[in-house]
Amino acid sequence: MAYLNLNKDELINLEYSLKKEILSTNRAGGYCSTSIILCNTRKYHGLMVLPIKEFDDENHILLSSVDETIIQHGKTFNLGIHKFPGIGIYEPKGHKYINDFSYDPTPTLVYRVGGVVVKKELLFVHNEEHFMIRYTLLDAHSPTRLRIKPFLAFRNIHKLSKANLHANTKYKNVANGVKYKLYSGFPYLNMQLNKKNEFVASPDWYYNIEYLEELNRGYDYQEDLFIPGFFEIPIKKGESVIFSASTSEIIPAGLTRKFEAELKRRLPKDSFENCLKNAASQFLVQRDKTTEIVAGYPWFGRWGRDTFISLPGLTLCAGDIKSCKQVLDTMTHELKGGLFPNIGKNHNAAFNSVDAPLWFFWSLQMYAKALGNNKTVWHDYGKKMKQILGNYRKGMDFNIKMHHNGLIWQGEHGRALTWMDAVVDGKPVTPRCGYAVEINALWYNAICFTLQLAKEFGDSAFTKEWENIPGLIKKSFTDIFWFEEKQYLYDLVDNEISDKSVRPNQVFAVSLPYSPLEETQMKGVLTVIEKELLTPKGLRTLAPKNPKYHGRYEGNQAERDNAYHQGTAWPWLLGHFAEANFKVYGTDAIPLAENIINNFREDMTKYGLSTIPEIYDGDPPQHSRGAISQAWSVGEILRTYCMLQEYKKIKQ
Repeated sequence: MAYLNLNKDELINLEYSLKKEILSTNRAGGYCSTSIILCNTRKYHGLMVLPIKEFDDENHILLSSVDETIIQHGKTFNLGIHKFPGIGIYEPKGHKYINDFSYDPTPTLVYRVGGVVVKKELLFVHNEEHFMIRYTLLDAHSPTRLRIKPFLAFRNIHKLSKANLHANTKYKNVANGVKYKLYSGFPYLNMQLNKKNEFVASPDWYYNIEYLEELNRGYDYQEDLFIPGFFEIPIKKGESVIFSASTSEIIPAGLTRKFEAELKRRLPKDSFENCLKNAASQFLVQRDKTTEIVAGYPWFGRWGRDTFISLPGLTLCAGDIKSCKQVLDTMTHELKGGLFPNIGKNHNAAFNSVDAPLWFFWSLQMYAKALGNNKTVWHDYGKKMKQILGNYRKGMDFNIKMHHNGLIWQGEHGRALTWMDAVVDGKPVTPRCGYAVEINALWYNAICFTLQLAKEFGDSAFTKEWENIPGLIKKSFTDIFWFEEKQYLYDLVDNEISDKSVRPNQVFAVSLPYSPLEETQMKGVLTVIEKELLTPKGLRTLAPKNPKYHGRYEGNQAERDNAYHQGTAWPWLLGHFAEANFKVYGTDAIPLAENIINNFREDMTKYGLSTIPEIYDGDPPQHSRGAISQAWSVGEILRTYCMLQEYKKIKQ
């Protein structure tokens, strides 16, 4: 029995099937994503989405969808489905023919039309800009023909296309197919079949296709898509026809062999652990001799902070030390003035994350532990480590600087430099200018780790310059952040207030390898977090009793952003919560970690299949929200799973 079990009787129920989404990536920045019945519900959905160099490597949808029609005895049965204006208007209604869906090893649907049974398999080739669909006629009692109609978009994922006179609707012939390039700057899209076929050119626009998730999110949601025509081919029982879409012309005779070879490369999705490992591998992008991490699908790009937080879980927990180092090397090459790019690349890069460089130290600690070789880490990254710390000490942009008490002060009014970075109408939703608790916990940890390596490998100059700083930070940290009456840490302290809001940022002062807290203080922090912030799906970003608390992440963008860090639950925080409990309570924390893992098992068949989303509502029943697959969500739950296995071995 397949691990990813869906209710087959519910597949034709749109309320059920449109809420479940699939994701497949080519490990080179491209992806395929849609609902399980292949009806696009987001502007980000598409069968072939690629980064385009000519457009700053931003993702663009070339192939939006493909409709298939079964033809027998002159009758046609269209297997496609699209939403059009009007309540419940879907045309055609091909979902009613779906008999089965599976996701292992690749998204596969089985359609039954009378006596005709067709299997449809979707496959995005790894490390290539090549997407394929394989149609296999499992059963038929009369001559059958297959018609394949592609829907083209050729537009940025954040925008929608409209019918226009600028689109180049002319095509060029290629082997067993045609190629189109609707607009300049784009590559050609080569659409080919593995067998001889008839292409009927009938260029047309389909108007006002609707994406309901965008409507719900308060965005524009209607799009016009271009249909160049259709391919038609006879198909016999037991025969397979492969539709290929690629930015390069393909040799049709090799498609069958290539499809089979690609299937064998896929990780099995036959367990919770393997589902997470498969999801983890999809965030790693190798292009142009670099290795990066996509923060989330379908709309995030690379984020510096997210990269370092998710890196250990995505790579080391799968035994992939090589990729971990490749990501570290890619990012260190972009270090500038002590800061890593937060978002964007090259001239579009924004260096506005106060914590990304400090998370770099933590990822190095995890890398060193997995490598079992501190000397290599110091040799490869020691200079960068010292450079970063020196820049924090002397001061950087955005008023980031170590004060005389050893703590890091950061921020400018109107800017959001920590991970709680939502901004509405130009103002941060959670202003955190001053001493932020997690920044200083990370700062203390970074200095202690660097001093450890400096002493171990004889860097006396650095040791002499920095050896008194940890003691100073530890005293100042306790004096400034510890709320003795309630036994937890203030979230933020500035010149005017000590923010008593119960937030999860204090957990890092316990979970990090070096902590400025005493054990009794650690226990106090964990007790408060468990009581006020812990949910089955993540830690809330604000306690419900706070008047600023938002329990549901919904509405338009401003409404969602106001809830983003004001109560919304984040799965990635659970990794550090579990680690903090293991650190304080040892094997007694095993039941807590088991509950964390078990609470996500059901999510393998919800929202984004075989992965974990970005966020959940703070209020029960904690509905899935945000991006369907998030790097640090997957990374930290996978790391929690690995920690759990380690402590179970210790207990044996």
